[in-house]
Amino acid sequence: MLRPGGERKNAPPVSADGQRGGFFIPAASEPGKIPLYSAEFYAACTAGGILSCGLTHTFVTPLDIVKCNMQIDPKKYKSIGTGFSIIKQEQGPKGLFKGWGPTLIGYSAQGACKFGLYEFFKKFYADMVGEEVAHDYKTFVYLAGSASAEFFADIALCPFEAIKVRVQTKPGFANGLRDGFSKFVAQEGYGGLYKGLAPLWGRQIPYTMMKFACFEGTVEALYKYVVPVPKEKCSKLTQLEVSFAAGYIAGIFCAVVSHPADNLVSFLNSTKGGTVGDAIKKMGLVGLMTRGLPLRIVMVGTLTGAQWGIYDAFKVFVGL
Repeated sequence: MLRPGGERKNAPPVSADGQRGGFFIPAASEPGKIPLYSAEFYAACTAGGILSCGLTHTFVTPLDIVKCNMQIDPKKYKSIGTGFSIIKQEQGPKGLFKGWGPTLIGYSAQGACKFGLYEFFKKFYADMVGEEVAHDYKTFVYLAGSASAEFFADIALCPFEAIKVRVQTKPGFANGLRDGFSKFVAQEGYGGLYKGLAPLWGRQIPYTMMKFACFEGTVEALYKYVVPVPKEKCSKLTQLEVSFAAGYIAGIFCAVVSHPADNLVSFLNSTKGGTVGDAIKKMGLVGLMTRGLPLRIVMVGTLTGAQWGIYDAFKVFVGL
């Protein structure tokens, strides 16, 4: 569940779930506990992913709305404060929660694939290269597993992300998922729901690789250099606090590496017939890298920290 640090090189490797026995050799399970890499294990990870991603992204919907509008129209939405004020003044308090429906469903589906498939692919690649290589080069196993999982997670997310951005950045377009879906398809066709898939991959795959690999490494470093007692002697609350802190740190790096693609996703899904070339021409390279970045760092850092906290707490609850 939670990641220990300070392991001897020749010690039996510890899985990212905190159980000794390696990435691919299941440890002996305790009575009442879910066995590592069993069907119940993957089901629990999938359910934890749904909760951690769906709930957190929905919770920060107001921040997401302001961020998207700052990316699309920076002349009007010049800062976080003015963004909130303008949206509230023009659309009322409800305007700050538009698009929560596609956000909840889309990111729940993404979370299911992201976390469930990450555990699957991590074991798959570790089995492929063997125990010794997997232990010595575990960061590469984390990177490969997370990239593969996110590839499929984005296919699940993409149509809901398209509707969400259009609803949030085009006042009067639609109120939410129900009417937004039909209006979007009427304007763009079903293929339009996936026109942002390539930029979404460009945003989410580096984001997720950083999210998992940086998180794993940060947890190990915190237990090795910051936490004064060994992980196994820490309370569950302390372990969850370490997860949140490591997740927040990872989220900052996630936001930076994925931000240019996030600007592209917002532009393409808010602009009928828009292309990547149009986005670059309008925003410029500097704009792609920096527009809306401070707010996204706050949002993604909070999201990532909360996601790891919820995910690990859920796994404790169900017996992992």
